[in-house]
Amino acid sequence: MTATPDAPVDYATVETATLGHFLSDGFMVPAIQSVTSGIRIAGPALTVRLPGDDGMALVEALSIAEPGQIVVVDRCGDLRHACWGAVTTNAAIARGVKGAIIDGFITDLGAIRELGFPVWCRGRSPITTRQRGLGGNVNHRVACGGVSVAPGDLVIADENGVVVLPPADAEMHCTRALAMQANEPELIRRLHAGETMADLAQPKEPRVAAD
Repeated sequence: MTATPDAPVDYATVETATLGHFLSDGFMVPAIQSVTSGIRIAGPALTVRLPGDDGMALVEALSIAEPGQIVVVDRCGDLRHACWGAVTTNAAIARGVKGAIIDGFITDLGAIRELGFPVWCRGRSPITTRQRGLGGNVNHRVACGGVSVAPGDLVIADENGVVVLPPADAEMHCTRALAMQANEPELIRRLHAGETMADLAQPKEPRVAAD
């Protein structure tokens, strides 16, 4: 699928792995993976910074979240406490949030999967954060999975990982990716017709008009 002058780019159809063919920046570490297979989401980032076991900023974020946003959580290096579970999932669904990207751990995995809510994280933990109100913030630039994320950045996440694109570059990169995806069936057809990977790597000779 490619964009036309009359149709905006459908970011939710862009595969992170296609962008990875020509981009290197903006990709979160591979350790942050989807807890459910076969899901792809795209939308603007709602950024949250949560230090240690203080989950109060997430309460604030899920109280102001707008439909279509993706919650991106900077856990400030905490590798012990789960900041996301069944209640936060239901709060996100009620606000129309598309999904959550968490540089840390979650709990209540079964409930999250049953609800079908898209979550990317580093793993699971039974120890949860508390509403301490000692730190953290919402809608500030954060670091998530080794990537700097600003509020409103385009987040694309699928079974291969997560990529973050500045809004100014998103349409250009995603249009290129969709063109590559549209061409992939032809490459596969050529392989099954007997061509090799080396053949595909060679640029096609331009046709020269006869005199």
